[in-house]
Amino acid sequence: MAEESLVQEVTGLLPQQNCEDGVLFPIVLSPNPKISKAVQLTEAIKANRAWLDSLLHQSGAVLFRGFHVSSASDFNDVVESSGYEDFSYGVGGAGSRTKVVGRVYTANEAPPDQNIPFHHEMSHAPLCPSKLFFFCEVEPGTGGETCIVLSHVIYNKMKQKHPKFVQEMEQKGLIYTRVLGEESDPSSPVGRSWKETFMTDNKIVAEERATKLGMKLEWIEGGVNVLIGPLPGFRYDELRQRKVWFNGVAGGFKDKLNDDPSKGVMFGDETPLPDDVASDCRKILEDECFTLQWRKSDVLLLDNMAVLHARRPLITLPRRVLASFCK
Repeated sequence: MAEESLVQEVTGLLPQQNCEDGVLFPIVLSPNPKISKAVQLTEAIKANRAWLDSLLHQSGAVLFRGFHVSSASDFNDVVESSGYEDFSYGVGGAGSRTKVVGRVYTANEAPPDQNIPFHHEMSHAPLCPSKLFFFCEVEPGTGGETCIVLSHVIYNKMKQKHPKFVQEMEQKGLIYTRVLGEESDPSSPVGRSWKETFMTDNKIVAEERATKLGMKLEWIEGGVNVLIGPLPGFRYDELRQRKVWFNGVAGGFKDKLNDDPSKGVMFGDETPLPDDVASDCRKILEDECFTLQWRKSDVLLLDNMAVLHARRPLITLPRRVLASFCK
């Protein structure tokens, strides 16, 4: 039984948000203090998979706090214990990551002082992970919080605020343009080079792999324009029977090759988005999000269809958060 090894924290641990029907976001699970022996997270997950799946379905996010998970290897064991199939972070991903062990990668390696905007993982790819695990190996000094927000809430708020835009987005879809350099740019959250993105230094092979991902490459001096779409600006969450805000409208990355972030997202007919949409979307995301102050050994499980995530700038080093992706 779930209560034998895990207990759900409702008050006192952190200020969770209330979702529909009184469900908390995120749901927080801790070792049952009534058990004399130490509760191993891997064993607790194996024993309660169906219950945990139901919690994730209800809330979209489950935080495991207070368990002895101290290393990348421990975290890999936790991911394996879930029974979820591996989703390799490979061709097409925008963020720079390094494989650590097994199914574990570094989280986005963008400079710690930069903000990483809200996004669904690999939302621009035809296939994306369904679930994400994050693990705090080194607790941040100050800043570096991970923010999460329910995607259907953002869809509903944006439809209230910008009904005409949402209607046009649903009709036309969205086109994305990414500029990839010859070499990776460690100063950018989306700084993978085209060679790293497509895992080849052969332009013909890169074009073949891009085509399979629904991308078109236009070679320019020093790099390549990657054209993606048109793609829907939303997705329909079949499990929960609702529309979710599955797009990059609130992005706005600016780096050496992308000096005008507004050109990164357009309507499917290549007309520009209204000027105020992106800024309004970012404000709504901030207003509605839950901000997670990481503690060492925290493990966060997200439903990638239901929840957007972001990273606040790190003010005081160090910080080390690892990630794993599941089908």
